[in-house]
Amino acid sequence: MAGSGSVSAPDAPEAPDLGDRQLRAFMGYSLKRAYHCFQSDAMRVLDGFGLRLSTYSALSVICDNADLRQSQLAQILGIERSNTVVVIDALENAGLIERHKVPKDRRSYALRATAAGRELWERATRALDVHEDRIMAGITDEERAVLTRLLRRMETAAESPEHPEGGNRNA
Repeated sequence: MAGSGSVSAPDAPEAPDLGDRQLRAFMGYSLKRAYHCFQSDAMRVLDGFGLRLSTYSALSVICDNADLRQSQLAQILGIERSNTVVVIDALENAGLIERHKVPKDRRSYALRATAAGRELWERATRALDVHEDRIMAGITDEERAVLTRLLRRMETAAESPEHPEGGNRNA
């Protein structure tokens, strides 16, 4: 109640001024926000298959690369080798993959998906395709292809030893 002697609350700023407009000027922030949309929904989708993002990713790479070594899996996924063991153990305990000794290297194991693992991976992949199509509904196939190429170029630039500060903005 605003009386003659009271101070009234200032009008609330409009929504655009309350948000993250300044942060959205940073590509990394916008990428993080977009990734969060994909990640949270993908986690929900994969949970229905008894998988996590890490186990699905590992299973996917193993299905695509029979007899892959654990160290190769860690390198492809960009995760620590010790974390790879935890993921591999979970997949093996679920009967989705098998480890086989590498004949010429007794310290290494070759990873191979079981029939059950391959079947689950195929079903989960179809469900993730639906999930991505829903999130990307307003983006054409051509725009998706351009976005994928740009993201890969950004990743390559960030990893390039020639550009330790994150690459060349004009590349």
